[in-house]
Amino acid sequence: MLNIVIFIIGLMTTFGGITFEMAAREYYEEQKKEYKSKNIHVIGLIIGIVLMIFAFSFTIIETGYTGVRTLFGQVSEQTASNGFNLHVPFVGDIEKINNKQQDITFKGKIWSETLNRTAIYYNKVTVTYQINKNKSAWIYANISDYEENLITQSLVASAIKASSKELTDEDATNRGKIEPLATKNIQESLDSKYGKETILVNKVIIGNADFEKSYNKAIAEKQKAQLVYEKQQIENQKAIEQAQAKAEAKKITAKAEAEANELLKKSLTDDIFLQMMLEKWNGELPKVIGESNSIFDVSKFIGKESDKHE
Repeated sequence: MLNIVIFIIGLMTTFGGITFEMAAREYYEEQKKEYKSKNIHVIGLIIGIVLMIFAFSFTIIETGYTGVRTLFGQVSEQTASNGFNLHVPFVGDIEKINNKQQDITFKGKIWSETLNRTAIYYNKVTVTYQINKNKSAWIYANISDYEENLITQSLVASAIKASSKELTDEDATNRGKIEPLATKNIQESLDSKYGKETILVNKVIIGNADFEKSYNKAIAEKQKAQLVYEKQQIENQKAIEQAQAKAEAKKITAKAEAEANELLKKSLTDDIFLQMMLEKWNGELPKVIGESNSIFDVSKFIGKESDKHE
């Protein structure tokens, strides 16, 4: 911008001097006086030309950039530093190289596969990089249209594919795993192509990672089946626990009944047993055949019981 301003000032100075000289001559002619030239047009012309030449003789390099000097089309290995830099006008120049952190985004899908041979794609891959200041002249001299061709989509795609093949299905979509690995592989590819530390890759961001539709459908079905299985397992476990609880309750009940029967058995004496029989007697005199095939006549006990009541 400053070059343009100085050039315009030089141009105006040149035409201003010539215009002033012509106006002065015309004025003196109208006054019918002899005009003695002050050579103002010559001075203006000289100053104007000097300013215009000077406008093509310097370049200001902003912070974050380096300058690459060229002379008659030849690139100098010595780079220009930040600030004001002079160069030979018209036949020499200083090209600015951006050494700031830059982003380049590839929006197309990059198809690959995982360690498990599952098809996967990555989309909106952004590479954040910087050009090494010491390599600015080499890049300008050796890479045609470096701003567009420095990091190509084919190079990034190759590195992404190599990265995904090292990861399982689960890790291949995990940004915490795939992005650092992709950064490492892209850096290695750039080092191999341009030389070590020519391009510095700071970070790789993957906007989206997903499997093909058939795989996602299979995963969804698998997850659904897993949920059904887990639900059935829970129901089975509940049934087992309920059965165990019922069995335990029966054991406790049976144990309690056994203990009660044992206690009852111990408390039953002959007299108590007889009393219970008499309470159930309907007045008849039954006879019972015992284990020894003898006749047991209960009538003889009636007297005993009557005596007790008397």
